[in-house]
Amino acid sequence: QVQLVESGGGLVQAGGSLRLSCAASGRTSSTYAMGWFRRPPGKERECVAAIRWSGDWTYYTDSVKGRFTISRDNAKNTVYLQMNSLKPEDTAVYYCAVSTWLYFSTSAYKTPDAYENWGQGTQVTVSS
Repeated sequence: QVQLVESGGGLVQAGGSLRLSCAASGRTSSTYAMGWFRRPPGKERECVAAIRWSGDWTYYTDSVKGRFTISRDNAKNTVYLQMNSLKPEDTAVYYCAVSTWLYFSTSAYKTPDAYENWGQGTQVTVSS
């Protein structure tokens, strides 16, 4: 089991920035990938960004490319999501997730089913 604690959400004006953090504890040595998902109001959960723990693969959904950056600090067992040029449509509850399952196809890590450990979520609200 891996426990996840997210922080960094809040209210920001359009064009502003936020950095989300997700600290992992427990059986972190088995981590293969970490992802950030979001659930906008009334919509399905989607993968915003993901990173393989080795650092050799990252993924971004099209709507955040060039604005968001996912990174990880292995020593601190922490993954970050730097969000710049925020838009009202980025408003959502953001969730951090960890996968301890090895998939040979990295595309699997774009889906919530690849992750078995989830944080509690942090609200991000972008005002226009």
